[in-house]
Parts: sequence; structure tokens; C-alpha cells
Amino acid sequence: MTTSPLIQHQKPGAARREGHPGIALTVIAACQLMVVLDATIVNIALPHIQESLKFSTTDLTWVVSAYTLTFGGLLLLGGRAGDILGRRRVFMTGILVFTLASLLGGLAQEPWQLLAARALQGVGGAIASPTSLALITTTFPEGPERNRAFGVFAAVSAGGGAIGLLAGGMLTEWLDWRWVLFVNVPIGVLIAVLAPMYISESERHPGRFDIAGALTSTAGMASLVYGFIRAAEEGWRDGLTIGSFAAAVVLLLAFGYIESRAKEPITPLRMFADRNRSGTYVIMLSLAAAMFGMFFFIVLFVQNVLRYTPIEAGLAFLPVTVAIVTGAGLSQRFLPVLGPKPFMLGGSTLVALGLAWQTLITPDSSYAGGVLGPMLLFGFGMGLNFVTLTLTAVSGVAPHEAGAASGLLNATQQVGGSLGLSILTTVFGTASREEGEKQVRLFMAEASPEQKAEFARTQQLPAPWSHEVLAHGIATAFIPAIAMAVLALATAAVVIRVRKSDLDALAGTAGPAGG
Repeated sequence: MTTSPLIQHQKPGAARREGHPGIALTVIAACQLMVVLDATIVNIALPHIQESLKFSTTDLTWVVSAYTLTFGGLLLLGGRAGDILGRRRVFMTGILVFTLASLLGGLAQEPWQLLAARALQGVGGAIASPTSLALITTTFPEGPERNRAFGVFAAVSAGGGAIGLLAGGMLTEWLDWRWVLFVNVPIGVLIAVLAPMYISESERHPGRFDIAGALTSTAGMASLVYGFIRAAEEGWRDGLTIGSFAAAVVLLLAFGYIESRAKEPITPLRMFADRNRSGTYVIMLSLAAAMFGMFFFIVLFVQNVLRYTPIEAGLAFLPVTVAIVTGAGLSQRFLPVLGPKPFMLGGSTLVALGLAWQTLITPDSSYAGGVLGPMLLFGFGMGLNFVTLTLTAVSGVAPHEAGAASGLLNATQQVGGSLGLSILTTVFGTASREEGEKQVRLFMAEASPEQKAEFARTQQLPAPWSHEVLAHGIATAFIPAIAMAVLALATAAVVIRVRKSDLDALAGTAGPAGG
């Protein structure tokens, strides 16, 4: 068995670091958990943030979007930076930027200060997250040991969203909304201290930064997401909506052109020549789009219809985390024997069934009957997919491109989530407006004079009419989510092919990928 370039160029402290692979994996996984968790931890705190900093409802959405757009848009550049500058160095830089931004966000006194801090958090996350995944490929040898490490990483990535909802509820209810940001500070400092002690630096590969590619991809996706958000509020004929979509098309076409001609692109197009890897990216994009929507809308349902407190809402999502971790563990164990395709097919089918179940949600749905069952199906299906997709995406990639490959996988997850949520929100808005008109007519026929007077003052329907509007909008929004899961299923069935070399690599019988 040949020796990898990383082992050949070890520094004096490398042996000491390699003697603690468990601690190294803990540091890497803690970084990923912190970054992924922050995409959802603020969700439950949003009403408190709105009241404290006087956000309008429209501007409040950017507390989430400012993070996910910079995070997803700059992940490719972050992965490339790790390849060129050294992954441990870039990893620590990202952690420190993320930690500083968290501190500034917690101290924010004006809306613009919080939005700027959230965007800076996204930058730090984009630097740290792809290098954390790439560090696994250079810390653990290919085979069962790396599979286990990827299993832990994927479970953390998949379950981080649900854990964020629980943590956000606890911190908001027990302390203050600012602690959903402050909590990152001690964790980030600890990671920055432990990283140089237990993680070896990777070999640096000379190269250039594709700034033009990074800017056009980030701006293009931001324009696309904003177009859908704007359409949900102002309609498809709105001038700014149309302009946003036009700008997205131009920018994304420019991105493709730049990448095809760049000597050292952040997204080497040759990566898509492998049909398994291309299919993996499509599946990740589709499933992440459905996942972000599921979390967002079910949070609305359990708080606004079931009237759960923030911590109760967070606890309601614990079962989905357990289901994800269970599915991830099962796929990690049997993937070397069965290959990736059965898990992609089975996982995507369960996700689609869970989403289909959620289209039946009504104001009378209970947590046990209308929320828990679909979430367990959905979570187990996502767990089966996450380890499988992670391993397939980076399998066989040359060491000097591991950062770009992992960055692209993370980018498809974040961009898919942002894009999917914006699409589902557009459908939700249209369905809610139509149902709202119906419920207003029923309200005027059934409400008391006092209720009518209050409605005339606030223009807000009270329960149970408002619950009908919300439940109908949520149920309708899950229809395009089903289509996204079906796209993932079709891609797994048609595109993914299992080769003996893939199974050999997963089982650890193949040699290391050459560079």
C-alpha cells in the first residue's frame, strides 16, 4: 500500500497529533455542528429579535438569509482556499471569523448591525466548513476508518438543524435571544485552541484564487433566491422580481463561462464528468431544498397552531435528530457491502413519503399524528442519504482537489436549502392569500361584533380562521417539496451506477487515490 503525500511531508508534531484521531474528529465535528446549527438556531428566536431590534416582518427574513446566502455562496472559495493555503490554517481562520461575528451579532443594537454580523458569520462558516470535511480526507486513511469519520461528520451535518432548533428554544426561553449568538464564542475559542494541537497541517498546493467565479456564483444565487422571496411578497409581475431573475440568469451564465475558461477554477468542471458525483450533487441539492422547507414550516405550525413555547418547539424536533443519526449509522455500516445506490433510492423514497404525509396537515392535526410520524420518515430517509452522498461526492478525488469537491457538496446543500425555502415560501404565500380570502368571508359571516371590530383595527384574522390559512399554506407548500424529493429519487435510479472499484474503496481494499 503506497504512502500518501500527507504522510511523506509530516512535520515533527504530526505523530503526536495522529495519536489522537478521536480528539481530531471531535474538533472537526464540533466546527461543523456550530456552523450548521447556526442556520437554524435563530429561527425560534426571531419573534424576540423582531421585538428587541424593531425589525419589520419583511426585513426579519434577512436575519436567516444573510447567513445562508454568504455561507452557501462562498463555500466554493473556502474549499479552494484550504487547498492553496493549507487546510488547518484556513480552518482556524474561518473559526475565528465566525466567533468574532457571533460576538458582534450578540452585541448588536441596530438591525443593520445584526444583519452585517450574520453575513460575516456566513463568511466564517464558508471558510471553515469545507476545510473541515477535507481535513477528514487527509486525517483518516480511505476505508472503514474514514467511513466512520464521515459517518460522524454527516450525522452532525444532518442533525445540526434540528439541534439548533432545540438549542435556540432553550437559550431564548431561559436566557435571552442574544445567547443564540453568544453561545458560539466559547465553543469557537476552544476549537481554535485545540486545532493546532491535534490536527496536522495539510500539504499546500500552489494556485490562484478564482475571485471572479466566487463573486458571480454568490451574486447569482443571491439574486435567484431574492427573486423568489420578492415574488412571494409582491407577485411575479413585480419589476424588481423580474429584474432579480434576469440578473441571476446573467450572473450564473457568466459564472459558467468563467469556470470553463479559468486556469484554476473554484469549481473544476471536470468533476462533473463522473456521473456518480454529478448525480450526488443533484440529489443533495434536491433533498436539502425539501429539508430546509420542512424545518421552517413545521416550526411555524407547532408554535402558531399547536401553541408550543420556544423550548417545547425545540424538543418537538428531537425525534427527527434521532431518526437522522439512526439512518446515518445504518448506511455507514452497510455501505461497503451494498454500495450507495440502495441507500439513495430507499432514503429518497422515505423522504418523499414523509413530505406527502405532511400535505395532509390541518389545524386539527396533533403533534403525534400530523407532525411526529412524517418527521420520523423524513429524518430516517435523510440519514440514509447523508453519509452515502458525502462518501460518493469525495470518493476518488485527487488530494489537491478534495477541498473544492467538499466545498461543492456543502454549497449544493446550503444553496439548495436557500433556493428550496424561497420556492416553497412563494407557493405558501400564494396559497395563503387565496385561503385567506375564503376565511375572511367565513369570518365576517360567523364572527362576533367584537371580533369584527378587532379585525378592522389589526387586519389580522384570529384563531381558528388564521389557523386554517396557515395550515392550508403549509400543506400546499409541501407539494413542490415532494417534487424535489422525487427528482432526487429519479436521479438515484437513472444516474447512479455502482462499480466494483467503488465498493473496494469503501471497504478499504483499494489503494489511496492518486493525486
